[in-house]
Amino acid sequence: MNERPIGIFDSGVGGMTVVAEIKKYLPYEDLIYLGDTKNFPYGDKSKETIIKLATKCAGFLISQDVKAIVIACGTATSQALDELKRIYRLPIEGIVNPTVQEIAKNAISKKLKIGVIATEGTIKSNKWEKELKQTVKNVEIISKACPLLAPMAEQGWTNNNVAKEAIKEYMKPFINKKIDKIILGCTHYPLFKELIKQEIGNEVEIINTGEKIANYLQSFLQNQKMENNKEHMGECRYYLTDMQCNFIQVAGKLLQDKTLENKIQKVNIE
Repeated sequence: MNERPIGIFDSGVGGMTVVAEIKKYLPYEDLIYLGDTKNFPYGDKSKETIIKLATKCAGFLISQDVKAIVIACGTATSQALDELKRIYRLPIEGIVNPTVQEIAKNAISKKLKIGVIATEGTIKSNKWEKELKQTVKNVEIISKACPLLAPMAEQGWTNNNVAKEAIKEYMKPFINKKIDKIILGCTHYPLFKELIKQEIGNEVEIINTGEKIANYLQSFLQNQKMENNKEHMGECRYYLTDMQCNFIQVAGKLLQDKTLENKIQKVNIE
């Protein structure tokens, strides 16, 4: 048994979709969430900058004595995960590998067509395409950068006319391609799930990477005997690097927590 908390970080509110899934799978675990809202968005920054920011985020979480770190950010996963694993000894995982492994485990014999939507930085890194082609046999990948979605999610624009038009435009490469699955390669994107479903139809499986990392984390902690006491009611502490944002409004709605504002502290990770 290990009673230390799990650390989670993202550039903003997107990582809260991962927190929501971890709470479902691991309600007995304590969590520490860091939203680097001061440096949002990550998606248009250089790899060197992302590594620098991710290292600071991980360093802060380690200072809070976490037992593992989840990179709840597609961009930071694709650009900085390998470097963080090289620097730090504790378990660190992002959203790509657990998702790819589950797709491979459940892959059928026919050729799979998989769509990937993510930030500019993630798509340019080819991380999803490389991992999928290395792990899943007979797969075709169609990728699309969707740079407007994360900023819109931060503003709470997830179901208005602007959001509908953006999703309609971004889904065009997948229409009539008969894709089997679409990966939401940025943790902000599950906030647009219903709009995405309306555009591509119910036949396409929409993959929420937060659910995959939560499932992975549950198995990992159990196998490593690092779980908290299952009779313990897990709590989450929230830290933001900048309070001048819509994080509280959007995250509070996502978690259905009207008291979230009282649980958030500002922190300087510089």
